[in-house]
Amino acid sequence: MPGTEKIHRLKTIFNDAVSSLEPGLRTQAFTHISYSNEHGDASSSNERLEFLGDAVLSLAVGLHLYQHYPHVPEGDLTRMRASLVSGASLASLAKDVELGRHLRLGRGEELTGGRTRPRILAGALEAFFGAYFIQHGWEFVRSLAEELLLDKELEAVPVDPKTLLQEIVQRTPGSKLEYEMLDVTGPDHMPEYTVACVIDGSQVSEGKGSSKKEAEEDAARNWLVCNGYSDGVLHNKNNFTHDEVRGQE
Repeated sequence: MPGTEKIHRLKTIFNDAVSSLEPGLRTQAFTHISYSNEHGDASSSNERLEFLGDAVLSLAVGLHLYQHYPHVPEGDLTRMRASLVSGASLASLAKDVELGRHLRLGRGEELTGGRTRPRILAGALEAFFGAYFIQHGWEFVRSLAEELLLDKELEAVPVDPKTLLQEIVQRTPGSKLEYEMLDVTGPDHMPEYTVACVIDGSQVSEGKGSSKKEAEEDAARNWLVCNGYSDGVLHNKNNFTHDEVRGQE
């Protein structure tokens, strides 16, 4: 959960964005279908805005990940995006910014805790983004999504260790990552390869495996584990510099 200072900042960003919406659009974004049904006007609910907001958020988050994780494979990008725009993630953010106080709910939902129900909160947040997109356009909603959703650690997402290490090294222009064969032992039917991971001519780790590929992955994983990653899992974009990468030899 974010710290107090960060939550305060998120609330400020969210409340300013809510205030910027035209009153009618703002009201619709936070009107749950239960309220609309009680008042005989289902078309006034936020469901259509929720549909639009879902698409807008998916694109905004997908574009951000594509641009900031250039070496992460498509499958991992998909899992990262799914984590960021999941119902649980959106509901958590909605609670942090106290979105529930803006909701218009039917009596039944109000009496049964609808104002804090994750599904309702997540849907209303999507509807809010849909409304923000309609009023302000793509560039503004993309920027808002990055401020609210992407300024946090990603949940742990499995990533090939070689891919992750390559991404870290390439954050320093001109830096070069190589793998060098050190030894092959064992019988022909069961060889064991030993490989060195080399960054700009300096050996930073070693790995072993039954194939050259496995040994390279093991070498990359060993470096990652020694530097605070959990067995080749991407937790967040640590901003390693060139010297820090080479300094962990």
